[in-house]
Amino acid sequence: MPFQNFSIWRGRLPHWRADDVRYYVTFKHRRELTAEECQVLFRTLIRPDGRRWDLQILCVVPGGTELIFTVKEAPTGRPYELSEIVEKAKTKAGKLIIKRSGERFSPFYHESFDRIVRDEAEFAERWEAIFESAPDEGEDEYECLWVGRVTSDG
Repeated sequence: MPFQNFSIWRGRLPHWRADDVRYYVTFKHRRELTAEECQVLFRTLIRPDGRRWDLQILCVVPGGTELIFTVKEAPTGRPYELSEIVEKAKTKAGKLIIKRSGERFSPFYHESFDRIVRDEAEFAERWEAIFESAPDEGEDEYECLWVGRVTSDG
């Protein structure tokens, strides 16, 4: 399937971008987060929903975070850059955690792994894996799973 306005840029990892696609993003935490810290990150990631992206599923657990979403169009007519959304949320959550914990560094790495979800089969596989990675209800004392509206067209 050819992508519209496809481009690649590279930090430490390669990042593919295109218009009208779903993205899968995951990032490991530098250390295990406490329940309170997971909640801070969870709420910070949910905040941009509806303005910059259509979040379809999000799961935050102590060791890592996974999400699937589509990016909305900015007022400029170009899609928002997904790294701006995700990395800004990680930075904000990291600052809140540093303030509370007294640590010198954020518990998040600077770069996330992201990929374009290529088809419905891959979407279903990744969505199910994220859903299954969430602890069973009552196992944890914080919200860790958010499931949004899922559309078949991305």
